[in-house]
Amino acid sequence: MKEFSYEEIEAATGGFAAKNVVGKGSHGCVYRTRLRVGTGRKAVTVAVKRASHPQGEAKLANEIAVLAAARHLPGVVTLLGVAAPPPGKSSLLVMELMPNGSLHDLLHRSPRPPPWPRRVELALDVARALRALHGAAPRVIIHRDVKTANVLLARDGRARLADFSLAVRVPDDAAAAGAPAPAGTMGYLDPSYTEPGRLGPESDVFSFGVVLLEIVSGRKVMDMNASPSSIVAWAVPLIRAGLARQVFDGRVAAPPTGGVDEAAIARVLDVAARCVSVVVEQRPTMSEVASELRAALESAGWHRRRGMDAVERAYRRVASWGTRVRAKTTTRRSKVECTELSSGSSEGSSSRADSCPTPSSRSNSIRLIR
Repeated sequence: MKEFSYEEIEAATGGFAAKNVVGKGSHGCVYRTRLRVGTGRKAVTVAVKRASHPQGEAKLANEIAVLAAARHLPGVVTLLGVAAPPPGKSSLLVMELMPNGSLHDLLHRSPRPPPWPRRVELALDVARALRALHGAAPRVIIHRDVKTANVLLARDGRARLADFSLAVRVPDDAAAAGAPAPAGTMGYLDPSYTEPGRLGPESDVFSFGVVLLEIVSGRKVMDMNASPSSIVAWAVPLIRAGLARQVFDGRVAAPPTGGVDEAAIARVLDVAARCVSVVVEQRPTMSEVASELRAALESAGWHRRRGMDAVERAYRRVASWGTRVRAKTTTRRSKVECTELSSGSSEGSSSRADSCPTPSSRSNSIRLIR
C-alpha cells in the first residue's frame, strides 16, 4: 500500500474541486483524479475519498483499516494507498476507480435494464465477496451496510463491494463480542440486529437477501407509494405462495413458463427468501448462497467463462475454427500455429490446432497458416 503525498493529491484534484466529485455520502466525498501508482511513471485514473466532517474522519480511518485487511480478498474494491494529512486536514484514501457506476444505478436509472444472466452474475460476484469477508481469519469482517449503492461496477463489468466505513473486524470465534451499536441503511438493515450482541455474519446475509430481491424485481427497497412499502414484506409472501413470476422485473422479457430460465430465477428468489428469514438460524451462510447462485447460472446455461483471458479465448476460437475446416475439406490444408514468445527468444514451437499447448501467459500469440 503506497503512502501518497497529501499535497500531490490536493494538486491533482484541483484543490478538491467540485467538478472532480464523482460521489457523495454521509461521511465524505469521492473525487476522480490521476496519480502515479506503484513503480510506473504513467499516471492512472483513481478515486480519492476524503471525509467531510470530524465524525466522517473516524469512519474513513476505519475504512482504511478494514480495506487494508481485505486487500487480497476477491470482489472487494482495491485500496491503492493513503495520504497522511497535515494538521487540520482530513486523511485521504486512494482506491481503484469504478467507472461504470453502481448496481443501484444500473437497476433503477439505466435506460436499458440488465438481462437476467447479467443480474445473477453480479449477485454471484457480491456473494463471493461476502463469503471471503466472512471467512477471513483471524478476524471476520462484517460489512454492515450491504446494499446496491455500495456495489460498484469495475472496468471489466464485474461487481466490487465498496464503502467499508461501517464495517467491523471481530474474532472469528465470537462475532458479537465488543461489536458497536447497530448501524446500516433502512430497508436493508437486519431487524434482528437490534443490539450489539446480535451482530454476526447473519446480518450481512439478511442485507444480501434484500439485494437479491431488488436485483430480480427492479423495485426499490423502500417504496412509500406502494403497499406494502418494504420489498421484503411484498416479495416474500409471493415467493412462498408459488407466485415468483409476479416478483420478476416487468421491464425485461419474462422467461418462458416452465423453462430452465424461469427455474433459475425462481431458485434465486428462493435463496433470497431464506436469507431474509426472521429466524436467524434458518438463514444460509454466504458460502451456501454463492453455491446456489452458481448452480442457478449453470442450470440455465448462463455461467460465464471466468478466469479466461483474451489470449486464451482467441486460442480456443481459432483452434475450434481450424478443427472444423479440416473436418470439412480434404483438398485445402489449414493449420493453426501457436507461437509462444518468451523473454529469451522471439519464437517458440508450433503444431497443429488439435495439439497446440493452451496459452499460459499473455506472451502467447496465435496465427492462422494456410
